[in-house]
Amino acid sequence: MGSSGFFLVCMLHSVIALTCGALMMFFTNEVTVCGHGIEVATKLKGSTSHGQLLIQTSESFSGLLLFAVGFLLFMVAFVKDREFQIFFAKGCTSLHVSVAFWRVYFEQKLEDLAHDLPRLVVGDIALAL
Repeated sequence: MGSSGFFLVCMLHSVIALTCGALMMFFTNEVTVCGHGIEVATKLKGSTSHGQLLIQTSESFSGLLLFAVGFLLFMVAFVKDREFQIFFAKGCTSLHVSVAFWRVYFEQKLEDLAHDLPRLVVGDIALAL
């Protein structure tokens, strides 16, 4: 895959990260319902108003981080140095594989999230490829 392939993959990842990050920041509840279903989203929402505020703030900051990653990917897409592209691609692959391991290790312990685990791990591995 040449330089144009790197550009396309970075731009694709960038669009996905920017979109998901913006949705997580501004439509936290809707994204949770879409991703996990109404029943699980209600359980993940928190039981007290203080807990709900903390969870919503955490989700918003996660969305902001994802948006920042998308912006970084957009900038990196225009780098022409082949050695940097290889280094960056290896780092991204390692990051996606690490997220898959994290999901298997931690999310399997949460019964409300465990049923989504295979789908999410396959998605992480696909993004790593």
